[in-house]
Amino acid sequence: MAGCWIWRGAGNGYGRFYASGRNVLAHRWAYEYLRASIPESLVLDHLCRNAQCVNPWHLEPVSQAENLRRGNGFSGRNARKTHCPRGHPLTGMNSYLAPSGGRACRTCRRSAYRAHRAANRERINTRKRAAYAAQKLADSQKSA
Repeated sequence: MAGCWIWRGAGNGYGRFYASGRNVLAHRWAYEYLRASIPESLVLDHLCRNAQCVNPWHLEPVSQAENLRRGNGFSGRNARKTHCPRGHPLTGMNSYLAPSGGRACRTCRRSAYRAHRAANRERINTRKRAAYAAQKLADSQKSA
């Protein structure tokens, strides 16, 4: 995106300056002064992806969640994924919310479950037989 107004005073990211007894973010001030007020529940997204840019026409008020989705951070990259690492689509019926909080592929989960059961079939069956025998013994002792 052409026409960035770079804030040169920023040493590590967003431009800041001191005014009226407090630190002010330069891009927020530029947006409010030259365009419009920013609704309280929204943050400014840099459409140019340059944190030092204070051009108000490169800024858009969005929710924090939308700002994260659009960004290049971990959550933004994952939100844009359309397929799992094995190539299965991460669509409604083939994805679910994993206990870790992220999306996961149902096809891969089923495949891993089947592989685990195949590799541990004898151990699983031994446990089932032991549980069945214990239940039968408990039932026979109740009826006796």
